[in-house]
Amino acid sequence: MTPRRARPGPVALVLITALLFALAGCLLLGSLPLGAGQVLRALFGRGDPALVLVVRQLRLPRVLLGALVGGSLALSGASLQALLGNPLADPYLLGVSGGAACGTLAASLLGLSASSGGWALPLAAFLGALLAVLLVGLGAQVRGRLDRGRLLLSGVIVNALASAVILFLLSWENSARTQGFVFWMLGSLSGATEGAIRALSLYALAGFAVLLPLGRAFDALLLGEEAAHTLGVRVETVKRTAYLAASLLAAAAVAYTGIIGFVGLLVPHAVRRVCGGGHRGLLVLSFLGGALLLVLADALARTLFAPAEVSVGAVTALIGAPGFLLLLRRRP
Repeated sequence: MTPRRARPGPVALVLITALLFALAGCLLLGSLPLGAGQVLRALFGRGDPALVLVVRQLRLPRVLLGALVGGSLALSGASLQALLGNPLADPYLLGVSGGAACGTLAASLLGLSASSGGWALPLAAFLGALLAVLLVGLGAQVRGRLDRGRLLLSGVIVNALASAVILFLLSWENSARTQGFVFWMLGSLSGATEGAIRALSLYALAGFAVLLPLGRAFDALLLGEEAAHTLGVRVETVKRTAYLAASLLAAAAVAYTGIIGFVGLLVPHAVRRVCGGGHRGLLVLSFLGGALLLVLADALARTLFAPAEVSVGAVTALIGAPGFLLLLRRRP
């Protein structure tokens, strides 16, 4: 018997409400707990100048960036899973994280980490991820077509190659200089800035603008490429567009926060178990669910051992791995 699924509309309303409460609540949390009145006054620039600085320059950018990164990763994961017809597809399995890590390490070894006003490492990570995306695409080409089966295999190979390059580069560098790179690899929202929020907002809007109209094409691809073609879907155009848009959306998120795993894998799975309907609803709900998950995970990272801070990537892994295994066990 097929389990009854919820409608996307009510689920979206619940997720939006929960996300708003999480965003507001996380402004109260940190090494210095604040009351709701203090936070509200600080948001309007009133009260103790130190508290205004903490709320408006540190906590608010952090929670907003967390929502954007989590949503972007989940949207990317949902799109790639639909494109490949594989529930295990993930932005990182397709080489995005490996390429971004290589780009960041190369920039760090060139001494760019402390220069250029903080834009050097995100730019290097994005360029590294872009190169990995192009390599994966070339490896998946078969007679001018993008083979969906080879795309995942090509991504795994490029990630393995990137890991080998990282180990090679690290063996030539002293540990003190690569400490920042290792911390970046663990994933963190501590470097949130207004510039990062503006940039990632544009990427997220562009990702939605490209991927959401492909929802019907994703539905058709569930029937197979030949069936989708007979339904009028331009299959090759859809595959290339979705692959590039989803990969670059994840690359932008990785560039600003480092490697945060399991969001793009776990959230679309959870949404599919709860909701029915087509891929358009799945994409929107995945974005909202990913935003909520990462905001809450970062709140845990900041408060579990306060004033010390845990990597948010470690928290998502601790939540995601058991959660994903549970979903697999309960899968009909």
